[in-house]
Amino acid sequence: MSWDLKTDRPIYTQLIEQIQLKIFSGAYPLGSKLPSVRDMAQEAAVNPNTMQRALAKMEEDELIITHRTSGRSVTEDAHMVEMAKTQVAKEQIAEFLEKMKMMGFEQKEILTIINTMAEEMKK
Repeated sequence: MSWDLKTDRPIYTQLIEQIQLKIFSGAYPLGSKLPSVRDMAQEAAVNPNTMQRALAKMEEDELIITHRTSGRSVTEDAHMVEMAKTQVAKEQIAEFLEKMKMMGFEQKEILTIINTMAEEMKK
């Protein structure tokens, strides 16, 4: 998964989102050792301080653990990851629903659109 950073939002926030996606998708499995801050920053083409800040925030959120002598790793707590994944999904859905309401859609119309698209994705 490549680092797809946009200029319209803070890089720090996008780094957190993309690292979360890598954890949620299994690209960074539970308990796996993460690359060094410098390596991750180089791969993402960002300042190491920005990457450090993003990783520190994820450590606060308990998705990442820092080991004094061996760097950082993804938490082994599957429940913690599932809770974070659900929270991110709820935030995305809330943002989507707010935009749909601003466009004048009613709940029934929104559900119809979602169901239609879900069926199309099955094909």
